[in-house]
Amino acid sequence: MYQWKDEYVLGIEEIDNQHRRLIEIANQIYAIMQDQWRTDKYNQILEVLTELKDYTVYHFKAEEEYMAKIGYKKRFSHALEHSAFIAKLNAVDLSEIDESQDKYLLELLGVITDWVVKHIMTTDRLYTQ
Repeated sequence: MYQWKDEYVLGIEEIDNQHRRLIEIANQIYAIMQDQWRTDKYNQILEVLTELKDYTVYHFKAEEEYMAKIGYKKRFSHALEHSAFIAKLNAVDLSEIDESQDKYLLELLGVITDWVVKHIMTTDRLYTQ
């Protein structure tokens, strides 16, 4: 399970709450992966993947609007990182998921947790300074 840490706090309540939600989605992925009783997790994976995609688009839009509002000079390069992450999620080959569900869940978990933590701690932190 993944825990929200005080070091992730940017001090912008709306954005911090959205980051917390992304950690919650990572925990949903972890829970699906840990479910030993369900052999076919494909539908659950599709649901959580759709939720992750939708929420990520929502969050990135809110974050980019905030950066525009404060006149953050690096908002365009920041938005490119967002676009690259969304493209990565959209490039998922659903047939590969069906063949190796637990492997895919583990990879997805790594992608989201690495992204959230690294992005918050480095790129996002820049617009709060």
